[in-house]
Amino acid sequence: MASPDFGVQAFLWWREEVADRDLGLIRDAGFRWVKQLFSWQDIEGAGKGQFDWSKPDRIVEQVEKHGLRLIVRVSQDPDKPFWAGNPPDNADHFADFVAAVALRYKGRIQAYQVWNEPNLAREWGHKRPDPAGYARLLRTSYGAIKGADPNALVITAGMAPTGTDTEVAMPDMKFYDLMYQAIDGNSDAYFDMLGAHAAGFAAPPETSPDETAAQEVPYGGERFFAFRHLEEVREIMVRYGDEDKRVVVLEFGWTTDDRPDSPYHWHGAGAGIDEALKGKYLVRAYDWATENWRPWIALMTVIYMPDVSWTKDTEQYYWSIIGPGYPDLFLRAGYVELCIYINGVNGPRCPYDPNP
Repeated sequence: MASPDFGVQAFLWWREEVADRDLGLIRDAGFRWVKQLFSWQDIEGAGKGQFDWSKPDRIVEQVEKHGLRLIVRVSQDPDKPFWAGNPPDNADHFADFVAAVALRYKGRIQAYQVWNEPNLAREWGHKRPDPAGYARLLRTSYGAIKGADPNALVITAGMAPTGTDTEVAMPDMKFYDLMYQAIDGNSDAYFDMLGAHAAGFAAPPETSPDETAAQEVPYGGERFFAFRHLEEVREIMVRYGDEDKRVVVLEFGWTTDDRPDSPYHWHGAGAGIDEALKGKYLVRAYDWATENWRPWIALMTVIYMPDVSWTKDTEQYYWSIIGPGYPDLFLRAGYVELCIYINGVNGPRCPYDPNP
């Protein structure tokens, strides 16, 4: 991975023709990585060892055809009843699953994200978040993936930026700290890179956590409401002697949510963020990382190339960098700005440059 490297999260699972179009757009914009969810239930939902490889086979082949690198998020849908139960009690079953994935796609999937936002109860079997339990699941998964494909990169889950500390959530900083305590100085047996989420909320990407904490209006009054909150996550790594490992941003972006009753409105349209400004913020986030976070920053994954089923009633609709329609195509400013930025002034002109 370059420092920083360019990636985007996509939804390639349901429709082959949409996946092909979106992968072409991702390639044309200059992104090098695409992130895709491989849900445990969708592959091994029928029972232990009963795998349906039809969709992942197709996705891996399509990603290769477009010359992209693939980071797969392996996790389960906590809202679907499942024969394997919930984490961390299902860690051994999960290790068998990820080993099967890594063996089947050895050398073809370059990186694995193990789980998603385990600091939220809704992602952890609707139980109190458990950093030590996640560490156990991570260790068994790491051994399983590396045993099948030693060259694959294993990345921790990204945590949801939050300050809530109840049965439903744990602050991301507390979770990372307790996870490192459970690892007890042996992170090489658990992961290759640390995953993190870095939403910008209402603040420009250059805004410090000190500034967002000091200004409830318009920035929310919390340190984690800054894109640069990632620097505080990095400080935990350094404190535990993990400064040689790098950070992968598994999700980042800004929303333009203009629904007055939406909980996202205050850091979307309520903060004056429209599509044009979102595009500029995405570019400036990469600029900040380039100027301030090298060499420890690795892949930075933009959200999203959308699911075509999303509508204006869907929260993720407003984070996306293109419109969700198909076959109609609407390229939002986020896509256009990043396409121009990644291709560079000395590179080929972005085919979607609005000012050729």
